[in-house]
Amino acid sequence: MRRGATALAIAAVTGLALAGCSGSGGSSSKPELKVADAYMPKPVGDGEMAAGYVTVRNSGGTADKLTSVTSTLSDDITMHVTKDQKMEQVSSLPVPAKGELDLERGGNHLMFMGLKKQPEIGEKVAVELHFEKADPIKVELPVKETTYNPKNS
Repeated sequence: MRRGATALAIAAVTGLALAGCSGSGGSSSKPELKVADAYMPKPVGDGEMAAGYVTVRNSGGTADKLTSVTSTLSDDITMHVTKDQKMEQVSSLPVPAKGELDLERGGNHLMFMGLKKQPEIGEKVAVELHFEKADPIKVELPVKETTYNPKNS
């Protein structure tokens, strides 16, 4: 009888220990990023600069940061937050675990300065998003009308 109780106790402890190591229900060890809603409004005026918008969704259990953006369209791409209707350049933007980073009109966005060419409506601008933890993601930003807003489409 004692032997059976000991075996049962060992089995219970082992089961609890293994359940604690289970990947389900725990945090993912890395960010799992996907991109959606990417676009660039056609630049106006002298065409020296343009904005870029994208949503980065993180289904993983670990937060990440967008640290830089590269493109053949510009050698000077910066990230901005909008606070009290003022743009402020930042060195990174957070991508929360189980959340998203929204770069959208009137809010956080990308700025492409010193454009090498004027992008036209219908073209796609290739960019690469670089993160602190996740691998870079290549994205094409379709060039849309200046007044385009995906929330109204």
